[in-house]
Amino acid sequence: MKPLLLATALATLATPLAAPAQAPLTTVAERSGFAQTGRYDETIALCAAFAREYPDAVRCIDFGSTPEGRPMKALVASRSGALTPGDAHARGLPVVLMQGGIHAGEIDGKDAGFLALRQTLDGDAAGDALERLVWVFVPVFNVDGHERFGAWNRPNQRGPAQMGWRTTAQNYNLNRDYAKADSPEMRAMLRLVEDWDPIATIDLHATNGAQFEHDISIQVEPLHGGDETLREAGLSLRERTIADLAAQGSLPLPFYPSFTDFQDPASGFEDGVSPPRFSTGYFPLRNRLAMLVETHSWKPYPVRVRITRNTIVSVLGQIARDGRDWMALARAADARDLAGTPVPLDYRATDRTRTIDFRGYAYTRTPSEISGAPMTRYDDSTPQVWKVPLRDEIVPRTVVDAPRGGYLVPAAFAARVGESLRAHGIVHSVLAAPWRANGTEAFRATATTLAAGSVEGHQRLSVEGGWSREEREVPAGSLFVPIAQPKARLVMALLEPQAPDSLLQWGVFNNAFERKEYMEAYVAEAVAREMLAADPALRADFERRLREDAGFAASPAARLEFFHRRHPSWDERLDLYPVLRTAHRPD
Repeated sequence: MKPLLLATALATLATPLAAPAQAPLTTVAERSGFAQTGRYDETIALCAAFAREYPDAVRCIDFGSTPEGRPMKALVASRSGALTPGDAHARGLPVVLMQGGIHAGEIDGKDAGFLALRQTLDGDAAGDALERLVWVFVPVFNVDGHERFGAWNRPNQRGPAQMGWRTTAQNYNLNRDYAKADSPEMRAMLRLVEDWDPIATIDLHATNGAQFEHDISIQVEPLHGGDETLREAGLSLRERTIADLAAQGSLPLPFYPSFTDFQDPASGFEDGVSPPRFSTGYFPLRNRLAMLVETHSWKPYPVRVRITRNTIVSVLGQIARDGRDWMALARAADARDLAGTPVPLDYRATDRTRTIDFRGYAYTRTPSEISGAPMTRYDDSTPQVWKVPLRDEIVPRTVVDAPRGGYLVPAAFAARVGESLRAHGIVHSVLAAPWRANGTEAFRATATTLAAGSVEGHQRLSVEGGWSREEREVPAGSLFVPIAQPKARLVMALLEPQAPDSLLQWGVFNNAFERKEYMEAYVAEAVAREMLAADPALRADFERRLREDAGFAASPAARLEFFHRRHPSWDERLDLYPVLRTAHRPD
């Protein structure tokens, strides 16, 4: 093995880090003893340098451009000879996608990835993994955020000296953007994913949070959710990675270590399944594996880079060994017919708890003279085992039966919805003629709640209600989205109104739930009298509401609306979700 070119601070950690092949392929991080990280021009230069140094094994590609005009770079590495999506698919090779810097202040993945890449290419790590897989490495996903460089961009993180910013130049949090795909960066990433179809995507982060001894968490899906036959693969990927890290001296966790009560360690932890705005919630809906890697932000940067590098090497070995088998499971999931079957839209942890030993530090909780709130103060010189509750029994929260045929998107909304469907590579077609079929269902909201503030530039909407049989015609130019396709779970995540990251919940259809037409009070008074005189049953219903519902009786507007809603002038489309379900395919 070549001599190490790492600073003493890293060498003393007894890490199995191999030497660089030549100086140009080292990073600012390595040359500074992992005190610093380089700017994005280094990533551009290294991408080209790796391709020059290993022309038979590395390609440097641009897969997008940022709002500020910077190229989005990826390195494709394999010693199989397959360095294009077509060649990888033709040879049946598993592809693993690893992305660093989706939150550009959490930049461990960039420096660890370049280090692991050089060591793997030189034969100093991961054995012959590159002969049996294709590794697509995105060093920095949030490129513009990376260049918003500063020393205090991560105030609760130990190193590097300066780092990037959490969000993009347009202030999007990319790890909230997978499902809605607002940002040009996410659209570019989804095109890369569609081209390469990775069996696993590894998302490299560093945590926020408290102080404790554990140095990394590894979460994988499908495991609690997603296709059941893929869950065994998810469990294997998680457990073997954790075992490899533990054997190398880490203290890995299988859940994200955020306290149930953010400030109180005694409150313990709750596991869960992320919604598809997050990477680990999104890729299982495509029937693919996703891993969230979170090094602990309070560990020094050299430690975090070492552990991230070890994680990358472990994953490469597992994909090389089991990737083809996992691809077979994924293809079977793609072919599975979900029509008419119950599909969970989201998940929750039950109230069932178990007590775990957690490697923390001694701490006190006393009132703060600054904030006035109870404040936790840690003593990191005094390790302490906490016995805390963990809620990790995960069950579906909202379950709906998939439509038997698919979804119909009326022409008026086809452009906006079609844009989203195309971004995700979802199969759909455009109706050439009007269509009316037996077996259509409509969703009418019985209650709507708008978020009090903006989230990612959207005013989110939640609805109560349900699907019911309602025959409606859709015009030419409408979209048909079949449920019989590999991304059926993703289709439902976007088009089922009660899914947490549906287009409806991100505010795409808010207009459909806004009342636009009114009946003047003096007109409603006259109409009400006519209706009461003509319909004894209506009169009885009105009088009953007056007796039994004090709020209704005290509200002039509600009393007049009682009659307006039963009058032909009422807008029958109000609170009608403008997407239908159908049991049949259009002819």
